[in-house]
Amino acid sequence: MSSTMEPLKARRLYLLLREQILRGEVAIDERLPSEPALAQEHGVSRVTVRRALDKLASDGMIERRPGSGTFVSGGKTSMPVVADFSNVLTHLVEMGRKTGVRLISFAYVNATPAMAEELRLDPGERLQRSVRVRLIDGQPFSYLVTHVPERIGMSYSEADLASTPLLELLERSGLVAERATQVIGATLAGPEAAGALDLDIGAALLSMTRVVFEPSGRGIEHLQALYRPDRYSFHMDLERTGADGARRWTPADAVRASEQNNENKKNTRTKRPPPQRRTKP
Repeated sequence: MSSTMEPLKARRLYLLLREQILRGEVAIDERLPSEPALAQEHGVSRVTVRRALDKLASDGMIERRPGSGTFVSGGKTSMPVVADFSNVLTHLVEMGRKTGVRLISFAYVNATPAMAEELRLDPGERLQRSVRVRLIDGQPFSYLVTHVPERIGMSYSEADLASTPLLELLERSGLVAERATQVIGATLAGPEAAGALDLDIGAALLSMTRVVFEPSGRGIEHLQALYRPDRYSFHMDLERTGADGARRWTPADAVRASEQNNENKKNTRTKRPPPQRRTKP
């Protein structure tokens, strides 16, 4: 029983120490208590403490200095990848250029009824399915399962997909990504995702499902993405808008776009030539 509980205790201690470091309760370059002291403080064995510290060291959050002890490192305490939630399509292309990718599988499959409805496929239309892992500094942070209509997927090769962001491939084919819908939540890592992301089965993950549409209203991409929460996060700047009593939080980009639109309309009105007067013959 104790051998079964040992990994869970190590995971719990790892998360506790990690949160203390991220919150600044333990400063950068500050020395952590010794293994025996941590074991006594948290009521666990030294084996459990060692496992938790090994995980923190692999994350780059602590540094072991022989003869001196274990110290907090400032190397990787911040989130490696931060997604701009309000400008997601632009972020996708930029992230694709700055990160590495590993293509795990590539095939053409029949569409499920739900997938056919979401992408608004023609009856009997097949899908190209790919599974990729994205990496930052050689470390995996996302597990991506993508479905694209076969008529679109035929415009690029498996080799293209392994080296070029998918959205860039779609637009290179003449398609225009006009809008997207997405749902964000949380889930637990299954065996395949856990193995690809270097996690334990059942580890917590951020999840996102996104459908991208062209101007005609037809779907051109369906993405199911799983992210390691220690290496990826979503970010959005907000501003308070509206009249007193009805104020609300609005994405900052939307506020700026609205202000720019109003300014353009104002300039158009002021530049409008005066009406010409009719003269009597």
